[in-house]
Amino acid sequence: MESGPAIFAGMVFALFGGGLLVWTATRVWNREPVAHGVNPVASATLATLAAVIALALSVWCFTRL
Repeated sequence: MESGPAIFAGMVFALFGGGLLVWTATRVWNREPVAHGVNPVASATLATLAAVIALALSVWCFTRL
Protein backbone atom coordinates (compact mmCIF):
# COMPACT_ATOMS: atom_id res chain seq x y z
CA MET A 1 0.00 0.00 0.00
CA GLU A 2 2.87 2.38 0.69
CA SER A 3 4.48 1.77 -2.70
CA GLY A 4 1.70 3.61 -4.56
CA PRO A 5 2.95 7.13 -3.81
CA ALA A 6 6.54 6.14 -4.62
CA ILE A 7 5.48 4.75 -8.00
CA PHE A 8 3.41 7.84 -8.76
CA ALA A 9 6.19 10.26 -7.77
CA GLY A 10 8.78 8.22 -9.66
CA MET A 11 6.69 8.26 -12.82
CA VAL A 12 6.07 12.00 -12.55
CA PHE A 13 9.78 12.72 -12.15
CA ALA A 14 10.68 10.31 -14.97
CA LEU A 15 8.17 11.79 -17.41
CA PHE A 16 9.14 15.37 -16.56
CA GLY A 17 12.88 14.70 -16.71
CA GLY A 18 12.68 12.69 -19.90
CA GLY A 19 10.41 15.22 -21.59
CA LEU A 20 12.60 18.14 -20.59
CA LEU A 21 15.72 16.34 -21.77
CA VAL A 22 14.20 15.50 -25.16
CA TRP A 23 12.81 19.02 -25.58
CA THR A 24 16.16 20.62 -24.68
CA ALA A 25 18.08 18.31 -27.02
CA THR A 26 15.67 19.08 -29.85
CA ARG A 27 15.98 22.83 -29.34
CA VAL A 28 19.78 22.66 -29.20
CA TRP A 29 19.94 20.34 -32.25
CA ASN A 30 17.86 22.81 -34.30
CA ARG A 31 19.91 25.74 -32.98
CA GLU A 32 16.83 27.36 -31.47
CA PRO A 33 16.85 29.12 -28.10
CA VAL A 34 15.94 27.05 -25.07
CA ALA A 35 14.78 30.19 -23.24
CA HIS A 36 14.19 33.55 -24.88
CA GLY A 37 16.34 36.44 -23.74
CA VAL A 38 18.90 34.25 -21.95
CA ASN A 39 22.38 33.12 -22.89
CA PRO A 40 21.85 29.97 -25.03
CA VAL A 41 24.63 27.99 -23.36
CA ALA A 42 23.45 28.86 -19.86
CA SER A 43 19.81 28.03 -20.58
CA ALA A 44 20.66 24.70 -22.22
CA THR A 45 22.96 23.80 -19.34
CA LEU A 46 20.40 24.70 -16.69
CA ALA A 47 17.60 22.82 -18.46
CA THR A 48 19.80 19.74 -18.87
CA LEU A 49 20.80 19.90 -15.21
CA ALA A 50 17.14 20.12 -14.14
CA ALA A 51 16.29 17.14 -16.35
CA VAL A 52 19.11 15.02 -14.94
CA ILE A 53 18.10 15.90 -11.37
CA ALA A 54 14.49 14.92 -12.10
CA LEU A 55 15.63 11.61 -13.59
CA ALA A 56 17.85 10.97 -10.57
CA LEU A 57 14.89 11.65 -8.27
CA SER A 58 12.79 9.17 -10.23
CA VAL A 59 15.46 6.51 -9.80
CA TRP A 60 15.59 7.27 -6.08
CA CYS A 61 11.80 6.94 -5.81
CA PHE A 62 11.85 3.61 -7.62
CA THR A 63 14.55 2.27 -5.31
CA ARG A 64 12.24 2.97 -2.36
CA LEU A 65 9.78 0.26 -3.44
